[in-house]
Amino acid sequence: MSFIRKIKHGNKVYLAEVENQWIDGKCVQKHIRYVGKEADGKTILSTSISDIEIDSVKLFGPLLVLNHLSQEIGLSKLLGEYGDEIMSMVYAHCLDDKSINQMSRWFEKTDLNKLLDIEDLTEARLLSALDSLESHNSEKLQQDIFKAVQEKHKLKVSGVIYDVTNTYLYGKKCPLAKLGHDKEGVKGRRLIQIGLGVTEEHGIPLFHKTFDGNVHDSRTLRDLISSFKPYHVQSGVIIYYDRGITSAKNIRYIKGLQWNTICGLPLTGKLKEKVRSLMSKNKFVALANRVRLNKTIFYAMTSRHEVGGVGGTLVICFNEAQKQLLRESRYDEILNAQQLLKDKKSIKLGLQKFFDDKNNMIKKKITEAEEFDGVSCIFSTKRLAKEKIIHSYFDKDLVEKAFQSIKGVTHLRPIRHWLYNRVTAHVFICYLSYLLLSLLKFRLRKLAISPQEALRELDTMYRVYLRDSRKGFKVSRVVTLTKQQEKILRAISPTLLKS
Repeated sequence: MSFIRKIKHGNKVYLAEVENQWIDGKCVQKHIRYVGKEADGKTILSTSISDIEIDSVKLFGPLLVLNHLSQEIGLSKLLGEYGDEIMSMVYAHCLDDKSINQMSRWFEKTDLNKLLDIEDLTEARLLSALDSLESHNSEKLQQDIFKAVQEKHKLKVSGVIYDVTNTYLYGKKCPLAKLGHDKEGVKGRRLIQIGLGVTEEHGIPLFHKTFDGNVHDSRTLRDLISSFKPYHVQSGVIIYYDRGITSAKNIRYIKGLQWNTICGLPLTGKLKEKVRSLMSKNKFVALANRVRLNKTIFYAMTSRHEVGGVGGTLVICFNEAQKQLLRESRYDEILNAQQLLKDKKSIKLGLQKFFDDKNNMIKKKITEAEEFDGVSCIFSTKRLAKEKIIHSYFDKDLVEKAFQSIKGVTHLRPIRHWLYNRVTAHVFICYLSYLLLSLLKFRLRKLAISPQEALRELDTMYRVYLRDSRKGFKVSRVVTLTKQQEKILRAISPTLLKS
């Protein structure tokens, strides 16, 4: 088998294609042809442009970046025997999600065989890789992964943002899939739930856990709180947004761990009476109460409050723009319902309360419905200024983008696998995909570009494989980088420019 040999002559380096031959028991190198020379670290071929043919063009740039981030924390090794196969699925989820039986075709269009130790990617091999994840202790594996991330990036975790989402499955054979409260409001779909904890500062995932679709959110939080201990996270703040998760038991338990909570409270019962009283006695829309969050304006008042015997600060927030939107939307629905009733047609569930037996509008009911439009309540067990509490709670960029990435960029929904272990393995791959995207965001934090935009920018960074049709030798080249591509690679790691 021939190979390219560098031959130094004076200050010049020449390239020749040679092959080893055994003659009289000795290995002798036979010269086949002169190929070219090296100058300024680049190869100059001794060939005519008319003799060059393109063998193939492979996707390279985005994969180079994702693989670099993965290698920095030794992700493939942590995943065991099928680590490289699992990483190929993770990269595909980040870039161009394919079902398992299409992965082989996608793989052929990429340069992954050069980046990963994989020569061929078959459906059977990929399914074995998915099944291999079941042999791992999922919690221990996630702890090891986060430890590697911490050590590499010198992360200090002072707070955790936690939230729960659900997704639906095709088919009815997975025991995890249960009828439950679909957060998209669609009835009749079988669901699984996913709890996700990310670092407050950078949104890097610590862990995730998969639950049955009919498990209440408050229970998922209690189950996940025990997952914090192995991470040796200093006591901090748990922020969760879904008011359905909030319970006195959760808040007491978190306080018992010497952590604090910032959470939304449902506006019901005694809390509704308290808010009504405070709003009637105080001028809400006033300069002293104004808090700006990005493009949103809140007016906020604070009061001491207790939940389950745990004291804290209640922040009553009023969003005037949201109140107007809710009012106009409700008016549109009521007027539309009134016309439907005149035409003796059925109306949307929940709108009947605004009409009497003769289909006349009940103004009192409309006024009652408007009372708390634009009003929300946040509870914090940690003493903080109202501005800090509002920013911590309403600036959901980190956790929303986490779920956006898991559901959108990493194509979590809908899940097509039916076996229990394949469903949990699929979610694990989505979790790993988001991990790489969050690490990419961490590296790009000084550039005004998102991870998704950066990967798209690198999409045109191909590796081209060339062949000399007359002499037969082959060589590969990466297409010339744009200035933006160079900036991205340099921000991630200067070593990537050499690659």
